[in-house]
Amino acid sequence: MERTQVAIIGAGPAGLLLSQLLHLQGIDSIVLEKRSRTYVEGRIRAGVIEKGAAETLIEAGLGERMQQESMIHRGIELAFSGKRHRIDFEALTGGWVMVYGQHEVVIDMIAKRLGTGGKIVFGAEDVTLHDVDSGSPRVSFNKDGSHHEIACDFVAGCDGYHGVSRSSFPEGKLKAFERVYPFGWLGILAEAAPASEELIYSLHDNGFALFSMRSPTVTRLYLQCDPADDIGSWSNDRIWSELHTRLEVGGDFRINEGAVREKSITPMRSFVVEPMRHGRLFLAGDSAHIVPPTGAKGMNLAVADVRVLARALAEFFKSGREDLLDGYSETCLRRIWKAERFSWWMTSMLHRAPDDDAFGRRIQLAELDYVTGSEAASKSLAENYIGLPFDD
Repeated sequence: MERTQVAIIGAGPAGLLLSQLLHLQGIDSIVLEKRSRTYVEGRIRAGVIEKGAAETLIEAGLGERMQQESMIHRGIELAFSGKRHRIDFEALTGGWVMVYGQHEVVIDMIAKRLGTGGKIVFGAEDVTLHDVDSGSPRVSFNKDGSHHEIACDFVAGCDGYHGVSRSSFPEGKLKAFERVYPFGWLGILAEAAPASEELIYSLHDNGFALFSMRSPTVTRLYLQCDPADDIGSWSNDRIWSELHTRLEVGGDFRINEGAVREKSITPMRSFVVEPMRHGRLFLAGDSAHIVPPTGAKGMNLAVADVRVLARALAEFFKSGREDLLDGYSETCLRRIWKAERFSWWMTSMLHRAPDDDAFGRRIQLAELDYVTGSEAASKSLAENYIGLPFDD
């Protein structure tokens, strides 16, 4: 049986960053990942990184390529009623966000961990957690037809919404909070130079649209749609037509078209479980919470979780103190619920619900008019978007 101090389930941003942060504290870990390295590095996800999250990655030694290739955004635009309005993050808060694809972050993390002797087991199947409510948990898995077991002090469940970690909590231990939204996002990745230097969030009679980017040559674009839509019913011509209609407001702004490299439909939900700990098992990232992408909080919350967890584990191994471990769930959930509120608010303000009536639409426009016309309201949006201060 192999031995490590922390067994980490999942090689996404949460698990990989935790492994790196522990490594910097001299704490050994093994990361188990169900998928192949090629699959993990190729998963396209969001790419907006909060200022604090970016600084955390840099401090962890993971920011060299990110600093060279990322794009700093000092504001966003909100488009409605035929006009665009800029929210100036820098003027309002002194902050910014960074645009750098999540899969690029994962590529950097994997290279760093493997380059410093870290152990990541890709293709780990049938992962099962044992005795997590004892002082000697174990993790078993199959790899290439062979059975393996790892003895450890702690297990970090960083394996996402569909992973095994959350389901390893005893029945009745977790309380789940969920809201499923009646719309989804149709997203495309296009080989086209971005037509704007900043993100544009647009409320249109046809539904929401978002202009974003991944690099100086690749544009990321989204349309509100029915989550039950067949992606085959959305031809490229139909997608581009809707994007032009929903985004090209206010002046002579025109989006650039290009070859569509990827398109998919993503349903939207808000989801949180409490608590995030049972015995020696801790949940982090999407295994404990999901946010709608409107607020750009998914990976940023994962970074915040593992900052808290890494500090608590480091203190335990250094001094035997358990108070930070005991407070892990409460500390994380304070930030999580604030991010859930912000993401819900942005989503509600910018999407057309199927049961919208004239009154509801006027309320949305009034909210947007207030947010863009009031310095206090603009500052509230800005400070939430760039990321609230860390509690740890």
